[in-house]
Amino acid sequence: MVSTMPVAVGRRHVPPLVADVALGVCVAVGLLVAAVLEIGPVAAASPRPADAGAGALAATVAAAIAVRRRYPVAALVVLNAVSIGWFLGAYPGRLVVLAPLIGCYTLAAHRGWRWGLAGAVLTALVQILAIRVVLGDVATVGVVPDAVLSVATASSAGTAVGYYRMVLAATRAQFARETRSREERAHRIAVEERLRIARELHDVFGHAMATISVQAGVGLHVVDQRPGQAREALAAIKKICDEGLTDVKSILGILRADTSPGEGPEQPRSPLGGLERLTDLLDMAEAGGLRVELDVDDDAGPLPAPADLAAYRIIQEALTNVLRHAGARTVRLTVEREPSRLLIRVRDDGPTTGADTSRGHGIEGMRERARALSGRLVAAPHPEGGFEVCAELPLPDRR
Repeated sequence: MVSTMPVAVGRRHVPPLVADVALGVCVAVGLLVAAVLEIGPVAAASPRPADAGAGALAATVAAAIAVRRRYPVAALVVLNAVSIGWFLGAYPGRLVVLAPLIGCYTLAAHRGWRWGLAGAVLTALVQILAIRVVLGDVATVGVVPDAVLSVATASSAGTAVGYYRMVLAATRAQFARETRSREERAHRIAVEERLRIARELHDVFGHAMATISVQAGVGLHVVDQRPGQAREALAAIKKICDEGLTDVKSILGILRADTSPGEGPEQPRSPLGGLERLTDLLDMAEAGGLRVELDVDDDAGPLPAPADLAAYRIIQEALTNVLRHAGARTVRLTVEREPSRLLIRVRDDGPTTGADTSRGHGIEGMRERARALSGRLVAAPHPEGGFEVCAELPLPDRR
């Protein structure tokens, strides 16, 4: 794989191709300078002065290094071929043997250790052949180990750099996946919390406004003939408003606790609500003109907080719907606790003709509350008349 990672220079980035072209030019110039000044090992015989052939070989080295990332195998082959040509031409300055090391490093870094090993073996054989051609058998024994060690070092360095790049890329990819996962989880939690608060506000305001509307209608109807009953209606409205404001403050307390964790554990974590407030709820329903027939399991005992709140809100919303939509006079409320579940039934005696359970968010909100506890809720007209809401909430075993 060809690397496209830029080379950092200060605060600017140089494209890889530009960096490789510059490196190739520097290596080519260095070879020619070494040839002219006869720097490095020379042949036993009279060296051949640098000429156009040396310039062509140096230019080939520059071109091969310039494309080494895109064509690492071809670049290594060309650099080894130039090394052999340089030795066969008897040019002075045998630093040309360093050029294939760049190819070995690049091949190992971009193609992995297997390709790097194959390139190292090829380069080592070429180096040995070139040294034997120039220095002869006598001097070969001392030079060959150094050449092989240089090739092995270059290939090992390339393998290490390639492995580091792979690990770095995998780490960055994993970090990006974890970041996306955290963001998605945080977004999902925020959406769920927003929906939960919306349900709470809907239940609180829906029930309060429905009851206030009924009481206000009663007060307006009797304000002239029965002022005492009108005052009772106003007192009921005040009580409903006070309790609604208490619940709203509790909901806002959740938001403050979520946004200000340093305020302490005393911050309220859920709106007030539970079956212990069922009497107040029924009183408001009866004040709205409903007659409530109650059948509650007195041996139910304390319920888990989530189930207790869900049961209260389901009953509250069911009674609100009766007050607003059913046109009923009587409601039968049944709360029964079994070992593993809590059963709630709210049935009114209103007309069922034209009943539409798809409008609004009340029934869907009740279903969501039940589903949140792995329970279920059915809201539909009853075969014997009226409308019934039946909820089933799972409970942990009591031991």
